[in-house]
Amino acid sequence: MYPEADQIVLVHDNLNTHKPASLYAAFPPEEARRLLDKLEIHYTPKHGSWLGLLGEYSAEIELGVLSRQCLDRRIPDLSTLTQEVAA
Repeated sequence: MYPEADQIVLVHDNLNTHKPASLYAAFPPEEARRLLDKLEIHYTPKHGSWLGLLGEYSAEIELGVLSRQCLDRRIPDLSTLTQEVAA
């Protein structure tokens, strides 16, 4: 989608198929290498996966709970925000 881009920043979870080797499985070696040279890959922490619980709460669920239970109103100052998030 971005043939003119010098570099593409890619942020995704640590799913086992989201590794550079997957490009070699999907493309000829020359094309896989060309794509990898353009990618700057950042992985989300395993405990904060957006794709599944995997035995732990996902970041998406945590943020949803935080929003509904404590941030669904105007917070007057940083001190109050800190107390609410900690609770």
